[in-house]
Amino acid sequence: MDEELPIAVAAARAAGEVLRAGLGRPHQVAYKGAIDLVTEVDGAAEACVVGLLGAATPSYGFLTEENAPVPGTADGRWIVDPLDGTTNYAHGCPRFCVSIALERAGELQVAVVYDPLRDELYAAQRGCGATLNGRPIKVSGTAALAGALVNTGFPYDVWTSERNNVAETAHFLRQVQALRVTGSAALDLAAVACGRSDAYWEHGLAPYDVAAGILLVREAGGLATDYDGGANALYGREIVAANPALHAEMVGYLRTRRG
Repeated sequence: MDEELPIAVAAARAAGEVLRAGLGRPHQVAYKGAIDLVTEVDGAAEACVVGLLGAATPSYGFLTEENAPVPGTADGRWIVDPLDGTTNYAHGCPRFCVSIALERAGELQVAVVYDPLRDELYAAQRGCGATLNGRPIKVSGTAALAGALVNTGFPYDVWTSERNNVAETAHFLRQVQALRVTGSAALDLAAVACGRSDAYWEHGLAPYDVAAGILLVREAGGLATDYDGGANALYGREIVAANPALHAEMVGYLRTRRG
């Protein structure tokens, strides 16, 4: 992993250049759902990441947003979102990133989230802590929701599903100091890891949305779980991430909303 983290950093920075180059230009937009869009830049950035990671670790598999999973011959698998925040990107909103994680034997080992416009690179390695541009980071010490800045987001079936996060948002809006919806799960998790945000929750997420952010939060001293407080944040399609002081209260409410 001493070699894999620099490889992931290089791939994230290269994909970030692709995103920077395409920002503000007309895009070819396709729809995977009513409000779930994809641009040609998503594909270009993914090709960049997969090409670099594949060349460096040819035995590893891939789980990416824009293509079918690729099995590997080793136990390592890269989990990649080449453009987290595609809707923001397509609208020219400067809130998006590249997210890369390495999973081995069911455990997240390496994480990189790169914000190319701010040139901020979050990185973590299992058991070694988390950093922002090379400096150690940790979650906030905010002790009560009344003093917390909290982030969330909405699933792509928000128009049609009864489980749309509206009730949860209304609940926490009256509990916290401030609530934000930014449109990038990976950056929201990175914000929790570095203490810019105190907590984040959302459901309807895929592994590539949260993989890197989960490891960042945990290595920065926070908790990242499913709504029951269990370990299935990566594949359970729901996540609550927070500093330890806030996590239990958030889980206490969110587990009641899982039905």
